[in-house]
Amino acid sequence: MENKNLLNLFEIHLNNNLPKSNSFHPIFEQALQDMLNAGGKRFRPMLLLNIVDSINPLLVSHSMHIALAIELLHTYSLIHDDLPSMDNADLRRGHKTLHKKYDEVTAILVGDALNTHSFNLIANAPLDAKIKIELVKILSNDGGIDGMIIGQAIDCYFENQVLSLEKLEFLHIHKTAKLIAASLKMGAVIVDLPLEVQDKLYNFGIDIGLLFQIQDDIIDETASEEEAGKTTSNDQAKNSFVNLLGLN
Repeated sequence: MENKNLLNLFEIHLNNNLPKSNSFHPIFEQALQDMLNAGGKRFRPMLLLNIVDSINPLLVSHSMHIALAIELLHTYSLIHDDLPSMDNADLRRGHKTLHKKYDEVTAILVGDALNTHSFNLIANAPLDAKIKIELVKILSNDGGIDGMIIGQAIDCYFENQVLSLEKLEFLHIHKTAKLIAASLKMGAVIVDLPLEVQDKLYNFGIDIGLLFQIQDDIIDETASEEEAGKTTSNDQAKNSFVNLLGLN
């Protein structure tokens, strides 16, 4: 299936399965959906869906809940990354960040909700229970304390300090690359590729993730907010590849 068709199918699935609060809270449901409706590259879910489509297209529809789970978890990370206690950003995906549009408490709780709901989606996906357990293990590891969270913790703790290139790579492998690698591996698990191939895809994902981060660092240095759709020139205190190695 062409990438455009896969992306269209994913957007339809997302629109039909937007998270809902089912309560009388006057703004929470809208806030819960805002950053998902704001768009984005859908890079991580598309990695998963392309793996599935290339091996067993019949499983694409069964994999949509998993692809959406990855997008929800990634979106939660962006919402929290933009908070005043972290990057204090005004703009994300071309729209006001949630703490600017609503308030900080709402943004924190929306992030928490998207994080936990991602695992609810996996639990309710139309896949074999053993596969779903493996998917939960991968996403919770690479999106959690051994992945994105420790990367974010290092990123924030070492602001205004210069890390070595080795430590900088550790930071960004964990903060950015591991979730990208997990997207590829989760697709491989769904279609039951051999463990050796799963590991190769995962390692390839780490390389893609570092390249992705380097490109993001360059965008922060060279692009306007309008071009990037998010707050830029915001990494002066951060350990970025541009800050350590220079733009050239």
